[in-house]
Amino acid sequence: MNRTTGLVFAVFLACAGIAQAAQQDKKADAKETEVTTARNTAPSPAESKPAPVPATTDPAYVIGPEDVLDINVWKEPDVSRVVPVRPDGRISLPLINDVQAAGLAPQQLAAMVTEKLRKYFNEPQVTVIVTAINSQRVFVVGEVLRAGAFPLIPGMTVLQALSSAGGFTTFADVKKIHVMRLRDGKHVELPFNYRDVLKGDDPDQNMKLEPGDTVVVP
Repeated sequence: MNRTTGLVFAVFLACAGIAQAAQQDKKADAKETEVTTARNTAPSPAESKPAPVPATTDPAYVIGPEDVLDINVWKEPDVSRVVPVRPDGRISLPLINDVQAAGLAPQQLAAMVTEKLRKYFNEPQVTVIVTAINSQRVFVVGEVLRAGAFPLIPGMTVLQALSSAGGFTTFADVKKIHVMRLRDGKHVELPFNYRDVLKGDDPDQNMKLEPGDTVVVP
């Protein structure tokens, strides 16, 4: 009787141990699945969406090829359009067909479109907004996290361009950054010491960039 009781007790302990081990395995599997799911769903840098191309309300901005324009004719939705500037610098609009846009400020283009539409409407009111700047770009190369071409926002500085590039790698020599600029057909190098600029020792180095400038981070 004692042997039978001992045997039953031993079997009970074994079953309890197996059940506990199985429960621990399930918890471990659940944690592993959760970690794997988190890794799979976390966006990689390559999958991150690029920053949207900015618009500008600067009246002095000069329209260029590949810019995107919002041409709005008040109370005339059939004529209003969002159009890209073609590589030849022209845009196409209903009624007036091709219009030269590149080389003009938004207000100048609005005046030209207004004049052409007078044949069809009484006192048309036209507004032109540059919704995407694609014609003017700067470049950031070297030891940055996201090298490449970036839209030149009016008034953009070297610091802002570096910020658009995501900052530096661990190997960047931030004291020897320079801007390559084309002047009179020749490339010149304009120095930029990141640490000095941050400390305020030489704020003039944080210059406004020009179309085609290249910020080099060695």
